[in-house]
Amino acid sequence: MGKTTTGRYIFQAFNGLILTLLAASALFPFVHVLARSLSDEAAIMAGKVVVVPIGMTWAAYNAVIHNSGMNQAFLFTVYLTVAGTLINLLLTVFGAYPLSKRDLIGGRGIWIFILFTMFFGGGIVPTYLVVKSLGLLNTMWALIFPVAVNTFNLIIMKTFFQGIPSELEESAKLDGAMDIGILFRIILPLSLPIIATLTLFYAVDRWNEFYHALLYNSDSSKFTLQLKLRELVLQGQVPQMTEGSSQQVVPKESLKYASIIYATVPILIVYPWLQKYFVKGALIGSLKA
Repeated sequence: MGKTTTGRYIFQAFNGLILTLLAASALFPFVHVLARSLSDEAAIMAGKVVVVPIGMTWAAYNAVIHNSGMNQAFLFTVYLTVAGTLINLLLTVFGAYPLSKRDLIGGRGIWIFILFTMFFGGGIVPTYLVVKSLGLLNTMWALIFPVAVNTFNLIIMKTFFQGIPSELEESAKLDGAMDIGILFRIILPLSLPIIATLTLFYAVDRWNEFYHALLYNSDSSKFTLQLKLRELVLQGQVPQMTEGSSQQVVPKESLKYASIIYATVPILIVYPWLQKYFVKGALIGSLKA
């Protein structure tokens, strides 16, 4: 018994050490960026800043918060995230629910057609031409409609729906309930874990929207936050902070890191609220048959 206890203690200690190192490796980049965003320009350029700010200053954050271009991109991204996530969820639910029925006429063919899109796409140029022909260039809808449904998320939700006992729906139909009523009154209330999981998946995708925004939006007023960060980090366009009648030039390096934190923190705040559903929903939606 003593050897077993000692071996288990050693395993737990080793396991804890590995998990601590993994957590530290995941946390270090964020702490490093945060430290640089609060540090003096000279200390950053000299490579002295690692995890603790040197010559701490809030000038970069003041510049980011008071810059009209960044605020416009932030509000546009919030609007895109909310509207896009709602549309993504609605279409995913309306697609997964009928496909979860084994007696759906033509369901197998439709399912094969949907799965085909996971492995083959139309290509960048044909998709761009379709978006252009629909008059969606330089609009928010160009960032929503081409990615309105994620096939992988549709599979997860369909699998979850199939795990709900069919007796619940049969009893509701005996009471005269229609399919749409069953979906909203019975199925969706039982599906909060998977809904929260897919909400997080879709919201993160919309918040980090960059590729499609780069392809379809040339209007700076429709730039997402990630495109603004691209301008700032790659092109070196540094805004100036106005105080009264004078202008204070903000250091480029600290401003870049402050902008990264500015774009990252909102989604980090949302995540803990959905975390309790996240693992449960992902596992159930992936494993139930």
